[in-house]
Amino acid sequence: MTSRGGFKAAGTNKSDFKPTRARPSAHSHYQMSSPLKSEIRKLNFVHLATWLLVAAQVAVSHLDLVSHATVSMPFQWQYPYLLSMLPLATSSISLPKNNISYLVISMISSGLFSVAPLIYGSMEMFPVAQLLYRHGKAYRFIFGYSAVTIMYLVMLVAVQVHAWQIYYSKRLLDSWFDDTQEKKKK
Repeated sequence: MTSRGGFKAAGTNKSDFKPTRARPSAHSHYQMSSPLKSEIRKLNFVHLATWLLVAAQVAVSHLDLVSHATVSMPFQWQYPYLLSMLPLATSSISLPKNNISYLVISMISSGLFSVAPLIYGSMEMFPVAQLLYRHGKAYRFIFGYSAVTIMYLVMLVAVQVHAWQIYYSKRLLDSWFDDTQEKKKK
């Protein structure tokens, strides 16, 4: 043992006792991964909320829970959009264990089952929206409001959510892939 004025081991300059730092790349991986996962979880929650709105309209109209004058029949794009639960589920499964395969499936299926129906829906509803805004005639209603207006608002939120989901998923995938490549080098 050494004390302030006591014996010191010969040949040491105390550099061998300095704490070692974590690799910068590993540290940056964890710094990036955690906030990206948090953002994706938030977006998944909003995606679930928009999905529930679309599913509620489809269910209420097909089960005749209320009259079609109160809640109109859904547009055609809403049926394939119901499949957007697949990217939501695979994204949620991929996050806890950093599963690259599920995240890739989530990104691809998000384009197919989320973004593509929204693009089709914007084209499908465009003539109805033109008729509404040029002539003030609406034929479909949801609780007294124009169905096309409500669905365009839902689509506006959904497009933003899916775009941010794909963006954050790509960044998270890059982060995970870089970490995997570093582990393979060792």
